[in-house]
Amino acid sequence: MNGETSKSTNDPNAAKASATRRAFLKVAGTVAAGAAAATVGCAPSPSSERAADGGTPREPRDAGFDRRVLDALGEVMLPESLGAAARAAAVSAFVAWVDGYNPVAEEMHGYGYADIRYLPPDPAPGWRAQLEGLELLARKMHQKSFPALDGDGRKDVVTAALASVPGERLPDPLGAPHVAVALAAHWAASPAAWDLALGAQVGAGTCRKLHDVVSRPLPIVGVTA
Repeated sequence: MNGETSKSTNDPNAAKASATRRAFLKVAGTVAAGAAAATVGCAPSPSSERAADGGTPREPRDAGFDRRVLDALGEVMLPESLGAAARAAAVSAFVAWVDGYNPVAEEMHGYGYADIRYLPPDPAPGWRAQLEGLELLARKMHQKSFPALDGDGRKDVVTAALASVPGERLPDPLGAPHVAVALAAHWAASPAAWDLALGAQVGAGTCRKLHDVVSRPLPIVGVTA
């Protein structure tokens, strides 16, 4: 055994192979750390013009919404108990999510299937058209723009717009048939919504430091579980 060890130590090819293995392990560790940091709720990587599936450039997309109409819709669809600032933040988070969406990108491989699956097409054009529809409907029903209506007037318009929309539960935001449903579903899946529902600062889907995993979540002031 000692002879083999001495031989491998003096063999330049063996030393080179060992160095190569060490370099590989170092690079693999760096890649693994970067992948862990890019998971949802951890330190997200900055947006890129290249898609995750093969590095092909993304096609240019129209971005943004009519914020006056969308903010007014948020006041109807999001809980009043959140307050104006939290509702505005939820709408901004929704807009950022839609603007950063990569249509028909290859999905992460899940457990139980080996076939390649792709995300849905871009829902933003349809949602923008639905916002325009809310504005037109508000003018037909109340002779005012949607943002200019009071709370009851906005609810009337949204109720009429959603009258033919099926479903009794909030779907995945990408599968929402109307922008009003998508906005509510996106917020309902957020860590803030989970905290509100549980009455504690759980931070679902976010990373916590190891020394905090055994600590009891702090309560939300003014909310009882």
